[in-house]
Amino acid sequence: MRTLINGLRAAAVGAAAVLIAAGAALGQAGRTIDVIAFGSCARERKPQPIWTEVLATKPDLFLFIGDNNYADVWEEDGKMVMKPIPHIDRLKEAYAAQFAHAGFRRLVREVPLMATWDDHDYGANDGGREFTLREESKQVFLDMYGFGADAPQRKQPGVYHARVFGPEGRRVQVIMLDTRYNRDQLEGREGEPGKPGRKPYKPTQDTSKTILGKEQWAWLEGELKKPAEVRIIASSIQVVADGHGSETWGNMPHERERLYGLIRKTKASGVVFISGDRHQCEISREPGNLPGREAPYAMWDFTSSGLNLEARPALEANPLRVGPMRKEPNFGTVRIAWAEPVERTAIEFKGIGDQGQILTMQTVWLGELKAKE
Repeated sequence: MRTLINGLRAAAVGAAAVLIAAGAALGQAGRTIDVIAFGSCARERKPQPIWTEVLATKPDLFLFIGDNNYADVWEEDGKMVMKPIPHIDRLKEAYAAQFAHAGFRRLVREVPLMATWDDHDYGANDGGREFTLREESKQVFLDMYGFGADAPQRKQPGVYHARVFGPEGRRVQVIMLDTRYNRDQLEGREGEPGKPGRKPYKPTQDTSKTILGKEQWAWLEGELKKPAEVRIIASSIQVVADGHGSETWGNMPHERERLYGLIRKTKASGVVFISGDRHQCEISREPGNLPGREAPYAMWDFTSSGLNLEARPALEANPLRVGPMRKEPNFGTVRIAWAEPVERTAIEFKGIGDQGQILTMQTVWLGELKAKE
């Protein structure tokens, strides 16, 4: 077993080295982004044939937006358990197993990648800032995804980061949020995962609680002030949908209002959200005029999750959903059809299954993604 683990770690280190080299490509001046692929929720112990379909879309960039492994799920006394990792070696083993998948290794060789985390690859199901190994987990994350020893993320409270690609008139800003490191505990949920009688989370009334934390909020404001035509904000948890009782920005409605308010304050046009976590593929739309959740313009949230999870019936209600919801292996693409004038640019969301089948799709016009004068 030790020989196997050492072999997996060696494969992971090799893949991480490729990511470091690929990171240099992200900084190429004038690199135009036309197709972004993204996904979440990859069980590292199970086959991952979906990478073939991801590569078939020929993405300019891949975003791994959370639950990129399930470190907090392992075998103990002959049974599978889910609980906070007891030591950092368990996290390293999970990364090693993920990076050992041939399809994923090919992806990181051929496509620049940006990543953030969610709870399972953070190390604790539904975990936030109370997780005792959060700093150790952060350093492993940064090692595995090719962040240098002097990267600012080494010292900041969380793994959040952003990049702007492309020339003026075709700039794409990618903002990778961290919804774990600084998040206060949620309220209302009781019972064990998967067991009858488990209660949902409820929206908190405590407006002192935070998802992003003081430093990340200040950083995000600075990012939204930067010039860009299209802005992709990756949140590991859903921003718009919130009726399901699981993790969502709706657990802290004052934080979601702050997010919308910051977009309004900075006059940041072109914002669309991508999210994961929910083991389903769906597109949600915040119309912008609902009581208590006013947005500067319609907020679109494209959820894609998970990459290799079992198909299940899709029964969950979501009044803000546009199109179908599908619960089968999937990934998402955001395709930008640049046009002149730039307001005529079309942004196409597409959910794709592991056989290349289209699960859902929606086109949004860039000219609609700005506050009315």
